[in-house]
Amino acid sequence: MRPSLTLPKLKAKAQTTFNTWIRERDKDKGCISCGADIDHAGHYFNAGHYSALTFDELNVHGQCLRCNNFMHGNLINYRMGLVDRYGDKFVQDLERKARNKIAKYSRLDLQEIIDKYKIKKG
Repeated sequence: MRPSLTLPKLKAKAQTTFNTWIRERDKDKGCISCGADIDHAGHYFNAGHYSALTFDELNVHGQCLRCNNFMHGNLINYRMGLVDRYGDKFVQDLERKARNKIAKYSRLDLQEIIDKYKIKKG
């Protein structure tokens, strides 16, 4: 019997599966911040500080390498991209949602995320 993954490895697998789905979902939309080709799945509210939004489809969008890595999310333009794509009320709702910053994910939560986004991918 194969030993189960550690919780950090399971979370990393969930993140990889989710991010792959985000990049596929947004591949034809361009970077949320600048419109360039998508290389990454970028979080508007940082996953490290806002764990409750780590796997939130509304908080994560396709981004280019430059905006996500070198411009630390290019958040001013990210916000403008969200407003252009979804409207001002959407962004205000997301910002309210961010007040609930912390979530702890159980093994079951993470496995459900992996299963959900593997299914959505196909």
